[in-house]
Amino acid sequence: MKETMKYQATVNGRTYEIELEQFRDYEPIMRGDMAALTAAGAAPIVVSQTAVSTPAPAAQAPAPAAAPAPAAAPAPASAPAAPAAAPSPAPAGGSGAVTSPLAGKILKINVQAGQAVKFGEVVIIMEAMKMETEIVAPQDGTVDQILCRPGDMVENGTKLISLK
Repeated sequence: MKETMKYQATVNGRTYEIELEQFRDYEPIMRGDMAALTAAGAAPIVVSQTAVSTPAPAAQAPAPAAAPAPAAAPAPASAPAAPAAAPSPAPAGGSGAVTSPLAGKILKINVQAGQAVKFGEVVIIMEAMKMETEIVAPQDGTVDQILCRPGDMVENGTKLISLK
């Protein structure tokens, strides 16, 4: 399934419209420290977005015939190790935490103890280097404890909210 995400950005007084297509079955390739960060429970960062369903395209011209396959290349001496599989969100009902993905100041907490949250829902807004960052729930669950307050300065990896 495809969704089109539409964004508007204003730079130096000029407005730009940006359209991105999102594929639901996409899994990112984890490279370098990203796999370690995700495995350690770092919350994903999501930019404010508006989802717009895209209608199916009208009848399309037939695809051109496939070109003949090129001659097989010799196999490399040693194949690189396969990247680690991307972890899936923790199941609902499990315990978890929302952690700070970077050092900064807590501006706003959008949830209360006992409130149900969904995977990807914005739970905290923080400021770092004069930019606001939305911190989202890493899984479905219920807010158990809020471990920070607006105005608190936090370090990277600080536990901000515990989920159950």
